Amino acid sequence: MKKWLKRVMPTPKSIHENRYLGIFGKLLHDPNLWHLNRHSVAGAFGIGMFVMYLPPFGHTFIVAAIAIYLRVNLPISMALVWISNPVTIPPMFYVAYVVGCGILGMEAEGFNVHFWLDWHNWLAVTAPVLLGSLICGTVCGLMGYLSIQILWRWKLMRQIRARKARYRSMAESRTNSPSSKNQT
Repeated sequence: MKKWLKRVMPTPKSIHENRYLGIFGKLLHDPNLWHLNRHSVAGAFGIGMFVMYLPPFGHTFIVAAIAIYLRVNLPISMALVWISNPVTIPPMFYVAYVVGCGILGMEAEGFNVHFWLDWHNWLAVTAPVLLGSLICGTVCGLMGYLSIQILWRWKLMRQIRARKARYRSMAESRTNSPSSKNQT
């Protein structure tokens, strides 16, 4: 998993050269932002999946600021934000709208294109969408964090079991015979 992440992650140089992240300056030189360990990657997944559900204004800046503040892996958190793109935003925010309407006790409007394109209706759906986005983002962030923690731990336990089995088989294969012919 670690090798794959290293291969697909953007380099520190490419992030330093990003024009939107230039305002962070020397904060981007913190080595903790580039480490690949369980805490850093799980935190990056949690942050990235939370910010992904926020309304799409300044995702890169928001996720970078949170990742720098919490000192988790910056490239992973920035990559996860882009799960919300023009193709995935309509279903994501419709789910957020339905969840928000359920919490506020409102009747959710069906997925009618004419309703959503009429700007007169936008003010009525703002509160449910924002509330639903916060709830869905929190749930997705927690699920991302916990799933990475569980997967990383599972992989580590498999490696430990394999190492123990390898050592056990090496110990069993040894015989009590001397190591050289001269010792007989």
